[in-house]
Amino acid sequence: MIVIDGLNKTYPGKPTPALEDVHFDLRNGEILGLVGLNGAGKTTTIRISAGVTLPSHGQVLVDGHDIVRDKVRASEAIGWVPEIFPFAPEARARQLLVYLAGFHRLSGSPADARAREALDKVGLGRVADAPIRTFSQGMRRRFGLAAAMLSDPQNLLLDEILNGLDPEGMAFVRAWVVDLRKQGKGVLLSSHLLSELQALADRVAFLHQGHLLRVVDREELSRKAGMNLHISIDNLDSGAVAFLSTIGSVKIDQKVVLLSRSSMAQAAVTAELVRRGYRVAEIWSEGISLEDFFLQLIRDERGPDGEGS
Repeated sequence: MIVIDGLNKTYPGKPTPALEDVHFDLRNGEILGLVGLNGAGKTTTIRISAGVTLPSHGQVLVDGHDIVRDKVRASEAIGWVPEIFPFAPEARARQLLVYLAGFHRLSGSPADARAREALDKVGLGRVADAPIRTFSQGMRRRFGLAAAMLSDPQNLLLDEILNGLDPEGMAFVRAWVVDLRKQGKGVLLSSHLLSELQALADRVAFLHQGHLLRVVDREELSRKAGMNLHISIDNLDSGAVAFLSTIGSVKIDQKVVLLSRSSMAQAAVTAELVRRGYRVAEIWSEGISLEDFFLQLIRDERGPDGEGS
């Protein structure tokens, strides 16, 4: 589990903080999506949580250990895959993993065995002794996963790992992330591919201009933002419109009501309309994308005048 508590980061020469008072947690056995526009602070949050960038204020606790004050113990519980994995061009996959295993107090035969096992798990066993410069982008992503799993960490920080993958690579990463969740591990997954996050994540944290807008779980997203309801009512009147307006945003096209951002599930809306004496001829749902929901959050944050609140 990772707890991010009041995280702030200011870079020298920058007029505004990269992060300001950010609070959220990554729980065991969940996939937490991290969403934000370019410059929102996603990578800064991940780098601080991984212990490679110092916060200006606030703290990150990794399984109870402060990433700054108790870096060694905290780092043991973290696997980090940066967007661009740094490596020496001529390094060979297994050789580099053996070297990296030294940071986890492994050497000799145990390190070699761990490196081979990690490469096999990500489907790179057949190219274990090939130079990494010969790897495709998808293979380099898999190598990054292998490196992150050397210590079998409880928490995984994955920064834009889905970018640039072909369909086979995407399918592999999806299955790999879901398997980590089944093992009870926490996975923080940053991505611009919001459709993937919507399919995978148990919760989603929305960052904008260094501020945390909201953390939304799958149930809330589905209930409040993930659904438009189209309701055909035979005896539609102002009373029905007034009721529906109390639970969401209403638009009317003849006898069909479009109800968006409803605070009630579809079945509950139907039951309440029937209880009030309305004849519901038809009701159907239409999904709202995670992207649409995120853009609505940004509009809400800016307010009616287009400025931040």
